[in-house]
Amino acid sequence: MTVIELRSVVKFYHDTIALNSCSLKVEQGDRLVILGASGCGKTTLLRLIAGFIAPDSGAVFLNGKKVSENKTILLPPEKRNVGMVFQDLALWPHLTVEGNLAFGLKAQGINKTEQKLRIRRMLELVGLHGFEKRKPAELSGGQQQRVALARALILQPEVLLMDEPLSGLDYDLNVRLRSEVVHLQEKLGFTLLYVTHDREEAFSIARTVVILEHGHLKFKGDVAQAKRLLQL
Repeated sequence: MTVIELRSVVKFYHDTIALNSCSLKVEQGDRLVILGASGCGKTTLLRLIAGFIAPDSGAVFLNGKKVSENKTILLPPEKRNVGMVFQDLALWPHLTVEGNLAFGLKAQGINKTEQKLRIRRMLELVGLHGFEKRKPAELSGGQQQRVALARALILQPEVLLMDEPLSGLDYDLNVRLRSEVVHLQEKLGFTLLYVTHDREEAFSIARTVVILEHGHLKFKGDVAQAKRLLQL
C-alpha cells in the first residue's frame, strides 16, 4: 500500500528552486533513504511530507488523502501521524529525558498512567532505562540521539522522517546507531524516510534508495541498483 505520494511537486525559496516536478511513491513499511549532496532538496522533501511547508505546485498525499497542494496545507502536521528526528535533535534542554518524551503524550491527552508505561517501554527499547531524570546536557551525543528517536517513536507514528540525524557523531557511534535504527524499524514496522549525504550510511540502512540532484529525483531503486548506478 502506498503511504506517501508526491505528485509533480515544485518548491521555490525566493528565486531558487528546491524541488523541480518531483514525483515519488513510498510503500508501507519501506525503509527509504534519500541520498544527495547538500542543497539538493532532501530536507525540503521531508518538510513537505511532515506538513511544515506546502508545495508551490503539485500535491502531497498520505494514505491516498491529499494533505497539501498549490501553496495550501490541507492537513496540519499534528494530524498527519508523522514523526520527525531533526539534524540538531531539537530536544528541550530544560526538560528531563522523561519530560521530553512526555511532552507529545500530554499534547495528545494521554493519561499519566499510560504516559509512564509508554515512557518506560520506549526507554528500554532504545537502551536508556534509568536515564529518566537526566537532562540533555548530562547525556552523551549518542544518548541524545536515542532520546530524540524515542521522543518521535513514543507517539507511535505511521511514518518516521529522519534528517541527517547521525551526521555529528564519530564513525564508530554512527555505525552502531545505524544498526539500531534498522532494528527499531524492523521491530516496530513504521515506514522510514531517512536523509543523508553519506553513501555508506545510506546503503547500510536502506531497502530503497532515492537519489536527488539539484531538486530532481534522478533515481529510485534498491541498494544493488544504486551501487551499480554510482559504479561502486
